[in-house]
Amino acid sequence: MNLPVLQLDGKSLGLNDLRAFDANSVSVALAGKARQKMQTSVECVRKVIDKKQICYGINTGFGALAGKRIEPEQVRDLQYNLVRSHACGVGEPLSDKLVCRVIILKANSLAMGYSGIRPEIVDTLLALLNANILPVIPGKGSVGASGDLAPLAHLALALIGEGEARKDGRLLKGKDVLAAADLEPVELQAKEGLALLNGTQLSAALAIEGLFRSETLLASSIVSGALSTEGLAGSYSPFDARMQEVRNLTGQQDVAAAFRSLLTESAIHSSHGDCNRVQDPYSLRCMPQVLGAVRDTLHHASSQLARECNSVTDNPLIFDERVISGGNFHAEALAFVADFMTIAVCEIANIAERRIDLLLRMVNPGLQMFLAANPGVESGFMIAHVSAAALCSENKTLAHPASVDTVPTSAGQEDHVSMAPWAGHKLLQVTENTAQILGIELMVAAAAIDAQAPLATTPELNKVLTRVRKTVEPQAADRRLDKEMAAIKQELLRGDFAKLLPGNNPLQF
Repeated sequence: MNLPVLQLDGKSLGLNDLRAFDANSVSVALAGKARQKMQTSVECVRKVIDKKQICYGINTGFGALAGKRIEPEQVRDLQYNLVRSHACGVGEPLSDKLVCRVIILKANSLAMGYSGIRPEIVDTLLALLNANILPVIPGKGSVGASGDLAPLAHLALALIGEGEARKDGRLLKGKDVLAAADLEPVELQAKEGLALLNGTQLSAALAIEGLFRSETLLASSIVSGALSTEGLAGSYSPFDARMQEVRNLTGQQDVAAAFRSLLTESAIHSSHGDCNRVQDPYSLRCMPQVLGAVRDTLHHASSQLARECNSVTDNPLIFDERVISGGNFHAEALAFVADFMTIAVCEIANIAERRIDLLLRMVNPGLQMFLAANPGVESGFMIAHVSAAALCSENKTLAHPASVDTVPTSAGQEDHVSMAPWAGHKLLQVTENTAQILGIELMVAAAAIDAQAPLATTPELNKVLTRVRKTVEPQAADRRLDKEMAAIKQELLRGDFAKLLPGNNPLQF
């Protein structure tokens, strides 16, 4: 099967291109127009060496050793020593999806031609990617400034025949990594090891994964929130378009419109037209306001990350024949957006947990306590809510911004760092927790709908109810729930429930 080819030129990589790669619908290659500019920057590096000009990272040491001059005959050794000494990554290896994304982002950044690295090295990197030979990259060990040095060093080790990689579940080591793709180890020249190590690609890959998951969870939270509205016999009035228009916030308007597409008309809604409840609690009534703010936060993050996809983030950089040392490797922008998204997703979970509580304590008088068939003898969903509460508490701790921390490194030369990788890792954990909380809400809300039979929900939400019932049995009596909770969580992360929003989803950017 011949896949369409994603051409990397350093200028046109989009978030949807990364989504397409995740869906196994493209292969990746270096664009022809990028090659000449890359080669021009390589020639500039060679001139620096020939003229014995002092340029950081080309013929000097690194970090606090930048004042140490390197003789021309030691320049190549400098690059190999850099890769080997910086391979200090720790923690669990990145998932295959994240490794692929790191490779694409790194290759695209190098393709812009400001890094002094030969096109052949990027070709080798992409050949491994297309052969599904994925370097083993430990997930931790970067502080997100001077680039994601330690994790990216493990990527570079694979290129020089000294690293590890996975291929179809097998672990390959050393030169076997490249041999599996009929490749030879690359021979690093001046500046090339530094170009591979220096950059924000791990930080960016984590934040982008967090964005994709957060978009899915936002759409899913509207689905689960609408189902809870029906389970609680809640009012549709808070979603009225006129209410949203006078607030003048785009996210709020889009979210309310998505709710209206699900809350059309139902027998449940018609049955409580004359009830004496004046207003619903905030976790129902304020969903457009809260989830709309999430939507706007994700929109900002999406804009920043789309720009980061086409950024040069190593150091030094080569402009015509001038080598300039700066700080594009600092990942503060990525740390901020990862922290913002973590806070936003934490709020998706917080408000969902409150709706679970409402469903279980007879705010709708037509329901039993904890939705148990025989309260007292049975506990119903009592402890499922406890699990949701525990995850909410964990989220709140994880939502503390990583970006406000800094630990000086390299003898004080690198004296302010971003902690962007930790911000990204925390974001992914919060998305996992939030998916589980939304899964519990779907289970509980579905049981609340069942309990109001023969009254039916809207046609749109009936599809949601049917989808829940593919995984979760109706609650006829107490039983263990952990396996169904785990299954529905994975379905949420996969996007199965986000897809149930009618029409074109206005929440993906």
